[in-house]
Amino acid sequence: MPSGRLLLGAVAGDIIGSVYEHYRTKRIDFHLFPQGSRFTDDTVMTIANADWLLNGGDLARIMQRYGNRYPNAGYGGMFRQWLQAEQPQPYHSFGNGSAMRVSPIGWAFSTLEETSDAASRSASVTHNHPEGIKGAQAVAASIFLARQGETKQKIRTYVETTFGYDLHRTCDEIRPSYRFDSRCQGSVPESIIAFLESTDYESAVRLAVSLGGDADTMGAIAGSIAEAYYGKVPEAICQETLQRLPSEFIDILERFSGKFWNQFRQT
Repeated sequence: MPSGRLLLGAVAGDIIGSVYEHYRTKRIDFHLFPQGSRFTDDTVMTIANADWLLNGGDLARIMQRYGNRYPNAGYGGMFRQWLQAEQPQPYHSFGNGSAMRVSPIGWAFSTLEETSDAASRSASVTHNHPEGIKGAQAVAASIFLARQGETKQKIRTYVETTFGYDLHRTCDEIRPSYRFDSRCQGSVPESIIAFLESTDYESAVRLAVSLGGDADTMGAIAGSIAEAYYGKVPEAICQETLQRLPSEFIDILERFSGKFWNQFRQT
C-alpha cells in the first residue's frame, strides 16, 4: 500500500517542476526543491477535482471556488476569464490543463469505462476539444492501469491503441529538439514516456522535467502515474511537498485517501 497520501504524486511533480517551467532545464540532475518551488494551478485544480469526487456538486463551481481562492497560482488567460464568469462555459481548449488535474479520477473508479467517462466530464467543463478530452482520459487510464498492477508494456499498448499517441520514443530522442508545448497532444505523450522510462517515482519526475517543456504540468502527469505504479512517493519528497501546501489542501488529500485507499492494488 502507498505510505503517504494519494495524489501527492501529482502535487509533488507540480511543485518540483514549478521553477523549471520558467527556468527550463535539459538536465536530469537538477535540484528538486530550489528556492521558489511552489504549488501552481495544477495542484489547485487537482484538489478541486478531488473535492468534487469526495463531495459531489457542480465541478465548474468547485473549480471556480478554488481558483478564485488562490488567484496567483499561474492560470492561463482563457482559464482566468473562465474563473470569473457568472455562467462558465467550456471554450474548446486542447491545452494540457485537462490532463494536469485529472489524477484523482484515476483512483476513484473500479472500471476503465467509468474512469474514461469521469475524465471526459472533468475535462469538458473547460477543455471540450477532442484533444483536451483525450489527454485527460489517457492520463486517468494510465493511473487506473498502474494501480491495478498492469505492466508498463500493457499501459503503453493501451494508450497507443486507444488514444493514438506515439509512445515508442525515448526521452533522449525527444529532449534535444523539444520546446515548451502546453497542448495535450504535445505534452501528454511525452509525460507518459517519462513515466515508462523511469525506474522509480523520482526518476519519472526528473525525466519529465528534463525535457525542457511545461515542466510543472509534465512533472505532475508523470508523477501521478508513477505514484500509482511504484506504490508511493518517497518520504523526503512527501515532506518537502507538504510543507508547501495550505492546510485545506492537506485535509482534502487525507480525506481522499481515506475514501479511495481500498482502490489501490494489493502489493
